[in-house]
Amino acid sequence: MAYDSLMVFTGNANPKLASDVAKRLNISLGRATVGRFSDGESNVELLENVRGKDVFILQPTCAPANDNLMELVILADALKRASAGRITAAVPYYGYARQDRRPRSARVPIAAKVVANMLQAVGVQRVLTVDLHADQIQGFFDIPVDNIYATPILLGDIWKQRHDDLLVVSPDVGGVLRARAAAKRLETDLAIIDKRRPKANVAEVMHIIGDVEGRSCVIMDDIVDTAGTLVKAARALKEHGAKKVIAYCTHPVLSGSAVARIEESDLDELVVTDTIPLREDALACEKIRVVSIAGLLAETIIRISNEESVSSLFME
Repeated sequence: MAYDSLMVFTGNANPKLASDVAKRLNISLGRATVGRFSDGESNVELLENVRGKDVFILQPTCAPANDNLMELVILADALKRASAGRITAAVPYYGYARQDRRPRSARVPIAAKVVANMLQAVGVQRVLTVDLHADQIQGFFDIPVDNIYATPILLGDIWKQRHDDLLVVSPDVGGVLRARAAAKRLETDLAIIDKRRPKANVAEVMHIIGDVEGRSCVIMDDIVDTAGTLVKAARALKEHGAKKVIAYCTHPVLSGSAVARIEESDLDELVVTDTIPLREDALACEKIRVVSIAGLLAETIIRISNEESVSSLFME
């Protein structure tokens, strides 16, 4: 079924995901030129009529975060000036989400709020995102935000693997709610890794709460960035007798030497979604596997466009 009033545009952040979503919606991607001037400035030109249309811009603000964010906001401005009926920013990975507070009253910005202000200022009327790093970021917006979850996709993959003696592990205290919900759905036990982070992007595993000996451990997290936490968690779990360690993470940021770190680690497998496109070294890594959220995004977009419930997608 084609939706005459629905259009999907994208920039250069994740064109494959946008193309997969458009195919599932049975529509063509909106035609637009999204490029660069010789000095590096982003430039956008819409190549078809959008007047009165329900338009979605599918663009994660992953690396290069500033370029992709700028493409998103000027795409939104172009659509507003071309009289689009409604503009929804579909941002599978919301960059700057980890800068959502002033830790210990440090003199730093709350960049997640700055991005929210930017999107609203250029005419975005609704935001669709996946697994926000902190749910309360929705409160930074004065427009509707649909924060959907990759959990059904990830849990479905775990069920398919049929692991023996499964145990869900939270990589830190902050992820306990996510891990507990997964353990409940999988009808299995929960363990927690207690770690201390002496400085940004450096994680030190302290000890494990729970019995992991002989278990197939599944670590559930939202973001894998430098992979320092995952690597140390896998090592600690194996040292405590874990039979197998698999990690499931929604957003594969994988910055710096993360891929090399994963290859050399005790981690048996890292399963991620395609909210962020993988670099070539990550695609070549045998320990990293991708499951797609294109179907979930397409279904959510249809429901938003048809003014139907989104939350019912995640009801038990």
